[in-house]
Amino acid sequence: MNDRTAWPWGAGLSLRQFAVAWIASALAMLALDAVWLTVMADRLYRAAIGHLMADHFDVLPAVAFYLVYLTGVVLFAVAPGLAERRWRVAAQRGAMFGLVAYATYDLTNQATLAAWSWRVTFADLAWGTCLTAAAATAGCAAALTWGRRADAAG
Repeated sequence: MNDRTAWPWGAGLSLRQFAVAWIASALAMLALDAVWLTVMADRLYRAAIGHLMADHFDVLPAVAFYLVYLTGVVLFAVAPGLAERRWRVAAQRGAMFGLVAYATYDLTNQATLAAWSWRVTFADLAWGTCLTAAAATAGCAAALTWGRRADAAG
């Protein structure tokens, strides 16, 4: 069986490409997001929306977010980049995916919460755009390098 046709949603990825792209995207995103959150938690988030923040971090929803989001990054940004064999396509589509996803969250909060900060919204939109572009680029570059099937590599 062709491992490309086994993948759902017609993304055109082999399971190996998906795994390599997902892991590389995850490593890039988690590393960058850890730095961002460490630097900006007190400066931006706690200062602007601290009254809305929980006292304790809940790991389960965070893990669920990264699992779902990174799958979206690979399917909607990395896969088109791999199809064209151009990491720039993944970067551009990743930037747009990040903007749309972060805008969904932040603008919904802006519309529904009484004390949501525009400063947080604008910072998150910029961050989500850049972060997702970087993660998609890393995933595409890794899959282009290490994602080929063994019989297709030679």
